[in-house]
Amino acid sequence: MEKTPIAIISGYLGAGKTTLLKRIIQNLDRKFAILMNEFGEVSIDTQIIKGKNVDIQELSGGCVCCSLTGEFEFAIKEIIKKYSPEIIIVETTGVAEPDAIVFDVEENLKEVKLDTVIIVVDADSFVRFPSIGRVGEAQIEVADVVLLNKTDLVNQKQVKEVEDKIRSINQKAHIFKTQNCDIDIDLLFSLEIEHRTKKVHKKTEHTKMETFTLDSKKKFTKESLEEFLKNIPKEVYRLKGFVNLEGKSVLVNYVAGMWDLEEKQGDKKLVFIGDGINKIKDRVKLE
Repeated sequence: MEKTPIAIISGYLGAGKTTLLKRIIQNLDRKFAILMNEFGEVSIDTQIIKGKNVDIQELSGGCVCCSLTGEFEFAIKEIIKKYSPEIIIVETTGVAEPDAIVFDVEENLKEVKLDTVIIVVDADSFVRFPSIGRVGEAQIEVADVVLLNKTDLVNQKQVKEVEDKIRSINQKAHIFKTQNCDIDIDLLFSLEIEHRTKKVHKKTEHTKMETFTLDSKKKFTKESLEEFLKNIPKEVYRLKGFVNLEGKSVLVNYVAGMWDLEEKQGDKKLVFIGDGINKIKDRVKLE
């Protein structure tokens, strides 16, 4: 059974999650479903369809916004059965803390696989209220991606101090510094990684990303693949593609030092994304 990728967005009230969701709705060029506790500010003027566990607003291109009215697990199953999205994005406010959803996804929901945990951090609030508490730390701990938002409201020294604090909690997450959550949406979801080589993206101060693709003709053993992934240069933020693992075709999905494998057919290529990575291309050995 093909599993639907699920991404989680969390962060303190006012950090910019709603702004990010609006950007996703406007810019994510895939069939997606967004699940939140209530429609709130991202609500748009479309007919609301009542379901058993979720109220649904249909967007263009088969995409949907969903408001949770019942159990989370049953809501996810209802969305998949009715709309078959390419990715589900869960905004956690009022639903559960991200670590609880991560556990639910990995242990109880066989229809989905965890894609990315995105945490939005308010740089200004972090400076003014540096004691973020256990909830704030727990959010950052599980993050694959941290959007350090509202960087225009603090100075460079303060941005560096907040970055250092985040890094002390989570050493592997990739940190993007943003204003108004202005980010290339493709960078947030591994679903999009193979599309980046076909699209032209402007480079901004906040997302100076490069990409390259390598053929992956090598026949890996479990040990050699693990060794390869452990030694991916730190500049590489994401990679996705297919390799030959002990005679089987396997999809590799790597983000910020973590990875998962799924038996699946595809061209034996790997797509890499990261900060200025073209200069380290020769360090990535697939022979």
